[in-house]
Amino acid sequence: MSLSPEQFYQRLLAWFDDYGRHDLPWQQQLNPYRVWVSEIMLQQTQVSTVIPYYQKFMNAFPTVQDLAQASQEDVLAHWGGLGYYARGRNLHKAAQIIVADFGGEFPTSLAQMVALPGIGRSTAGAILSIACAVRQPILDGNVKRVLGRFYAVETWAGEKQTENWLWEKAEQLTPPERFADYTQAIMDLGATLCTRSKPQCALCPVAQGCQALAQNRVADFPIKKPKKEKPVKQVYLLMLQHEDGALWLEARPQTGIWGGLWSFPELQTWQECVDRAQSQLSCAVSLLKWQPFRHTFSHYHLDITPVFAQFSPGIAEPSREYTGAKPLGRWVAMSDLLDEKLGVPAPVQKLVKQLQDY
Repeated sequence: MSLSPEQFYQRLLAWFDDYGRHDLPWQQQLNPYRVWVSEIMLQQTQVSTVIPYYQKFMNAFPTVQDLAQASQEDVLAHWGGLGYYARGRNLHKAAQIIVADFGGEFPTSLAQMVALPGIGRSTAGAILSIACAVRQPILDGNVKRVLGRFYAVETWAGEKQTENWLWEKAEQLTPPERFADYTQAIMDLGATLCTRSKPQCALCPVAQGCQALAQNRVADFPIKKPKKEKPVKQVYLLMLQHEDGALWLEARPQTGIWGGLWSFPELQTWQECVDRAQSQLSCAVSLLKWQPFRHTFSHYHLDITPVFAQFSPGIAEPSREYTGAKPLGRWVAMSDLLDEKLGVPAPVQKLVKQLQDY
């Protein structure tokens, strides 16, 4: 049995009224800013993970003006742990534009919204539909999965032709009224029932029209991205610790991985670690290689070998000055890092906690 667009959204809305999520933090005191922050955080991150970070972030930056006035360092410190740090940088830039160019009011046109850093068509659609009373379709990962199964789409959603076709379907299915509820409903359907693994088809409100289910091929959809082997990069992270316990961290470039965050010096060879430790600390040191571990990004694996610089006692006092041609750096108290007062990548935070117990 097929379902018309009207039947699809009517059944979905009826299900949402009874079983949808209505008590998420960003659904309270609804406004465009709160919805925007939640949508950016939810990109590539699950709701259960986002909630505590969202609450902490909103406590620190309750309005778009507060976010715009904050330093990038402070913003990234509150973003730490969510990963994909470009999202945090773009959020900060967009807030400054909204305050400077729009007087702190969110634009209500799709064109103006997608012109802001970090906001694509689907994110803009969610903000406009949920918080601005502007009807727009969405096509995030959850919706792509729902529609990919419902229509048994035989091509990968990332292909432009397929994506355009899915946008057409998303537009057709979005109701003329209650589109805010529908937007939340279809995201909830993908997040709670039409999940990547073990979808609960027996509970799905639109199962009667699902072509993947009719063909007994639910596990085949959505079609996965053609596999490409991820390259592997190898680095050393040099952990320099002053005798008072402070750790030497360096600011990462604004572009590239961990942009704008603070990290241990990243070096390519063991000899670079030796030379750097001796020149930085101006005293004899011994280096201890820790167990390597792998950190995986969306497009490559990073194999990290931590190296801890231990001072050789009785030779010289470690220097707190460093004038070499290296990135901007500073000594940071371990307590500040443990309290997440500085934005650092997850692997660095992991190493700091290990150093605490060392």
